[in-house]
Amino acid sequence: MSTQSQANGRVVILGIYVTDLTFRAERMPLIGETIAGSSFAMGPGGKGSNQAVAAARAGAQVVFCTRLGNDAFGAIARSTWAAEGITARAMAVEGVSTGAAHIFVDETDGRNAIIVASGAAGTMNASDADAIEADIAAAQVFVTQLEQPISAARRGLEVARRHGVTTVFNPAPALPLDDDIFPLCDYITPNETEATALTGVPIQNADDARRAADVLLAKGVGTVIVTLGEAGALLHSATRSVLVPAFQCGRVVETAGAGDGFTGGFAAALARGADPVEAMRFGCALAGISVTRPGTAPSMPTLSEVNQVLSQSGQSASA
Repeated sequence: MSTQSQANGRVVILGIYVTDLTFRAERMPLIGETIAGSSFAMGPGGKGSNQAVAAARAGAQVVFCTRLGNDAFGAIARSTWAAEGITARAMAVEGVSTGAAHIFVDETDGRNAIIVASGAAGTMNASDADAIEADIAAAQVFVTQLEQPISAARRGLEVARRHGVTTVFNPAPALPLDDDIFPLCDYITPNETEATALTGVPIQNADDARRAADVLLAKGVGTVIVTLGEAGALLHSATRSVLVPAFQCGRVVETAGAGDGFTGGFAAALARGADPVEAMRFGCALAGISVTRPGTAPSMPTLSEVNQVLSQSGQSASA
């Protein structure tokens, strides 16, 4: 690894790419109803790919592993990663399309509802993680989620653990999980809904989030980070519990991708040696900027933009 790569930190992410098809309207249509939308946009998305873009723009050296179809959406994916300087490990699957996501955005407040069809990435399995073992071994941080099959995510976590690489598990979308996956997680980053699904603890505030986090710590997680939207994010471990407020960076345009921005930014900061709370502040600032912009991957800010927000708030996170 080069000296510059060591300085910036290396992050390996295993997940999916989908092309986002985003529709804006005043409300969701009812079943059987057609309504007029105000706009439509198409762009790169998928939790894993969004996190890769966020981490790359935040200064990390990024390797992203997924599967694509041989189609126009797959070409968008490859051009996106090339433009961001992301090293792609993307197997082409014949006869299966690249994934896509339908995103409804409420034009009044930026909230969203999403349907994801993972396509070729849905055929991933443990062999995909095995194929990038050398990449994982050379990284500071490994990240995965649950949009691809759990067998691929689990193997990635196992490989990272074997090589002493810090693991960040974003359990999204929320799925039932066997308890033996939790000890593989140095950090787990659910939102309120996902944390409730994993623990059975309803979350209305930070104290509820602490109770849910305690359940996950008891299952073997090293540190729990519950993202709380407008309330910020809670870091909770056996030794400390810290609530970091959200950053207000302007009018909220679209919240889709904010969680991915947080996880990608958090991983990038960890990879360059930041303290976990400092890394969490960096992730919160990144997410705070992203929601003021349309799109998922396209909304991710640069390192200088995040550092400017941190500087203005009296916090810092240099490269």
